[in-house]
Parts: sequence; C-alpha cells; structure tokens
Amino acid sequence: MRIYTKTGDKGTTSLFDGNRVAKDDIRVESYGTIDELGSFMGLAKNYVEDNDIKELIENIQNKLFTLASNLATEDEANIKFHIVEDDIVFLEGIIDKYMNLLDSPMGFIVPGSNTKSAYLHVARTVCRRAERRIISLSKLAIVDPLLIKYVNRLSDCLYALARFLG
Repeated sequence: MRIYTKTGDKGTTSLFDGNRVAKDDIRVESYGTIDELGSFMGLAKNYVEDNDIKELIENIQNKLFTLASNLATEDEANIKFHIVEDDIVFLEGIIDKYMNLLDSPMGFIVPGSNTKSAYLHVARTVCRRAERRIISLSKLAIVDPLLIKYVNRLSDCLYALARFLG
C-alpha cells in the first residue's frame, strides 16, 4: 500500500470533510501542532515508570485525536466526536491530584531535572503553542470553545505531571 497520493504536491491538503486548503492554513497549523503535542507526549511516556501516569498520557493522546479531528473539519455537521465538559473536569482532577502531592508547588522551575519530566515540559510548551494557534483559528472560523478550554487545561496538567515526576 502506498501512503503517498501526490495530491499535496502543489501545497494543498485535504481536511477530514474533504475540503482542500493550503498546507500553511491556520487550521492545518492548529491540528498539526496537536499532532506534534501527541508525539512529544508519546516520547515522554517511554521514560515514565509509573503505570498510572503512562495510562493517563495514553488516555490524553487518544483524546487529542478527537480534538484534532474537530480542528481538521470545517463543516461542524461532519464532526462525529467532541470534547465535552467532563473531559476538562477529568484534567482538573489530575492537576489537583498531582499538585497536591508536591511539597512546594509554587514558583518557577528550570525544566530538565530528568528525561521524563523534561519531555513533559516540552509537551507543555507545544501545548501552549497549540492553544495560540487554535485561538488564531477561532478568529477566522467557528471553533468549539471547549477545544480551547481543554488545551488550556491540558498545559496545566502537563505542568503538574512534569513537576511531580521532576
């Protein structure tokens, strides 16, 4: 099976609903940054020994597919799965759990105390960039506000996990 279609050779790509856009379109940049985030989370996961945190990272990676598919679809009627308020509440529970386990959770830190924590901090910064890209998209097109809220909370979740593992 060939994975190349040659349809993007002139700088365009297909969205999930079949619409074609430029590869540098803010919509593509938005879901592409979510893809990058999921990849960094996968990299971090390989250094985590704690099975609960590994499972949590994998759960979030799967949720990122839902988020990306929403961003990669212009026609709202074609969106099959959605981020819901319970997804955000779930992240808030994780943030509270791991921040409460820290001795002194306030203040700035220099990332890099160990590999797993460092990669989660990289994921956190990619998540913040994804949030900025999605906000830019929301100025031009309809974006479910829960997507922005989820990504905002996810960056806090990644910070809490990185701090806990650091």
